[in-house]
Amino acid sequence: MTGSASRAFACLVALLAAGCAALPGALAPGAAFRDCPDCPEMAPVPAGRFLMGTTGQDADRWDDRRESPAHEVIIRRPFAMAKHEVTRGQFARFAADTSYSASGCTVWTGQAWVHHTSLNWMDPGFPQTDEHPVVCVAWQDAKAFTAWLSSRTDASYRLPTEAEWEYAARAGTTSVRFWGDDVALGCLYANIGDQSLNRAHPMEGLAPCEDGYTYTAPVGSYRPNAFGLHDMLGNAWEWTEDCWHLGYDGAPLEGAARLQGDCSNRVPRGASWNSHYRNVRSANRGTYQAAGRYYHIGFRVVRDLDAGPDPGR
Repeated sequence: MTGSASRAFACLVALLAAGCAALPGALAPGAAFRDCPDCPEMAPVPAGRFLMGTTGQDADRWDDRRESPAHEVIIRRPFAMAKHEVTRGQFARFAADTSYSASGCTVWTGQAWVHHTSLNWMDPGFPQTDEHPVVCVAWQDAKAFTAWLSSRTDASYRLPTEAEWEYAARAGTTSVRFWGDDVALGCLYANIGDQSLNRAHPMEGLAPCEDGYTYTAPVGSYRPNAFGLHDMLGNAWEWTEDCWHLGYDGAPLEGAARLQGDCSNRVPRGASWNSHYRNVRSANRGTYQAAGRYYHIGFRVVRDLDAGPDPGR
């Protein structure tokens, strides 16, 4: 079986497992596209349903209140998600085109969060190239990028909702991580807190493997999930649209964002290059100040697509 055929087969298996509906027209699984030559490469994600959150079987979770109760969510409309996190180079084009300013960055010293006015998305305090995920960007910076991208393309770009993000990250799986539960496999699929980080910044709880990078890695350096999405776990936390709620009581059941609650804090997902392995899980949720810029938080975009078959009927 060829590489492309293998990927197509993997996607088909994932779609069947997730109870996903077919995508409309030519936007079949694996049919990535760009709306402009330097736009993010987008991967279609089918409508479908999944179990969001965790159950008591997930022994790795830190705080079960954040991820409970587990509940079925129906994603009624297909959408496209960027195959990669927004890169520093892509954000630089946006900043240059709009004269956008985003200064300062907050880092963890090992004992406390410290804000540095000398750091920013161009220099987060560790080496990066334009192919690395942009970090040190606040939630509103990510929103400004999506508005700019929409205006360039006449398409509707936005941040994913929490439910869309987890649905896309799982890609039809029900395991703790989309590659399974084997700790040793983590470094094949994600840039996480590993032994290379441990040598630079010794700490407990890091994965017993080597992913090749102490800090962020160029996007797409690791194996994708069954929807063709890279770095859904690890590399950089990713802002979502939702306001923070401690758990899922009263959460929408059809994939919408929660736009009421503690909106001064928003929800990033996916963990990052410095995350304990216990945090590198499809269900894990973070909470950070929406106005804050952090050295381990970036984002990726989604784009609305025409509706296909309704998986809820």
